[in-house]
Amino acid sequence: MKFSDLIRKPSAYLPLVMSGTALAVVVGHVLFFGPGREPDEGGAAHVFQLIIGAQVPLVMFFVVRWLPRFTKQALAILALQTLAMIAALAPVYLLGL
Repeated sequence: MKFSDLIRKPSAYLPLVMSGTALAVVVGHVLFFGPGREPDEGGAAHVFQLIIGAQVPLVMFFVVRWLPRFTKQALAILALQTLAMIAALAPVYLLGL
């Protein structure tokens, strides 16, 4: 199976979409409310946490399902998923949100 075929599987592309959504939530929150900390976690924080938490089972399913069969392609997609997750978590860490 080629990389382009494997990336079309929902377990491959959904974590990428979810990371992009989580990043959009953080960026949107910072643009509207600023980078300061709030006394109580708002709705944006809860949505972010749910999206990030929901990715874990999807990535684990992807690893179990595709890594043994198509190791090279699956590792490349897993690297993309990891980079997307880091991109979503980086602003939270760097801005201290």
